[in-house]
Amino acid sequence: MGSEAANPVRSVETAFTVLETLRRLDGAGVTAVAEELDMPKSSVYNHLETLEQEEYVVKEGSEYYVGLRFLDLGRYARQRDDLYGTARPELGALADETDELVNLLVEEHGQGVYLCRVRGDRAVNVAASAGNRVYLHSTALGKAVLAYMPERRVDEIIANHGMPAETERTTTDPEELKAQLAEVRELGVAFDREERIDGLCCVAVPVLDDKDRPIAAISVSGPRSRMKGERLVSEIPELLESAANVVELNLTYS
Repeated sequence: MGSEAANPVRSVETAFTVLETLRRLDGAGVTAVAEELDMPKSSVYNHLETLEQEEYVVKEGSEYYVGLRFLDLGRYARQRDDLYGTARPELGALADETDELVNLLVEEHGQGVYLCRVRGDRAVNVAASAGNRVYLHSTALGKAVLAYMPERRVDEIIANHGMPAETERTTTDPEELKAQLAEVRELGVAFDREERIDGLCCVAVPVLDDKDRPIAAISVSGPRSRMKGERLVSEIPELLESAANVVELNLTYS
């Protein structure tokens, strides 16, 4: 959730709550949504019918689903600045060179949002795609971004979103996380050793502006069996640093 509005419009809040519920339930009827939200069925029905009228929801029989109109909005949001277009060729080159899954992530409202994912020939399938949101503390991408934020902003993100354990290896202690972030700043690279998904390891570097503020992060993810030794701590970080450097230069001077 973003910062609290001074005068929030409750009907808008309710509409988005209904949409999020449809997404979470992977489609549902009026009764299921009303029970999930503890709302009157008549109110839920009116919201769903209005959302369908505006083409943000589709109806199949008695079930409602989030509509494809959001895909157009998402495409617009992704392309409204230069980052996606600038970084996309570098991500493709990294995927070709490593054969793994390459990711571009930005921070928004205290969470990480995947802006782009490019698959190499041996990339593993993981449950995330462009637009998905993740906690920042449990990913190499997130730690690469957090490391270059002011400490007060890091504290604010932890306070708002917590540090839930996603695997038994997830760091859930704020002081331990801050020690890791100091190491990221020292090394210029962040690691996720099965902290978000069991069996998956990830290496990430930040994309910084000319004042060393984080714009985004780029990572390479792969199975533990391939992401180890020199490949994990040296070879892939060098490739990532080179790609991030090109993106930074192009963003700054293009």
